[in-house]
Amino acid sequence: MAEDYVELIAELIESRGEARPVEIAERFGVKPPTVTKNISRLKAAGLVRREPYRAIFLTDAGRELAEACRRRHRIVVAFLLSLGIDEETAERDAEGIEHHVSTTTLEAFEHALLQSESGK
Repeated sequence: MAEDYVELIAELIESRGEARPVEIAERFGVKPPTVTKNISRLKAAGLVRREPYRAIFLTDAGRELAEACRRRHRIVVAFLLSLGIDEETAERDAEGIEHHVSTTTLEAFEHALLQSESGK
């Protein structure tokens, strides 16, 4: 949950300048109280900061987690694309794989991609 939330918050801040709970609820297809509860958990974990009735912002730790998630996502998508998977399927499948892939497997994906690129 934390990874999905910080990734989306980072995306919203990048594209809109801020992340509002109502936008997060819409994107995840949940009710605003669910977002509020999860944001409270993220705040307690030191990943976000928020003032009442204001936008949500990532802390340094939240930004680091979001960037790690994005990096992992990019590697998984690139690996799936290298196997000939179409982009839409690769993006959809990466959403599930990226949260369960081990560091060892992720490094193997990245190594295979680098070898593939150097062999071209």
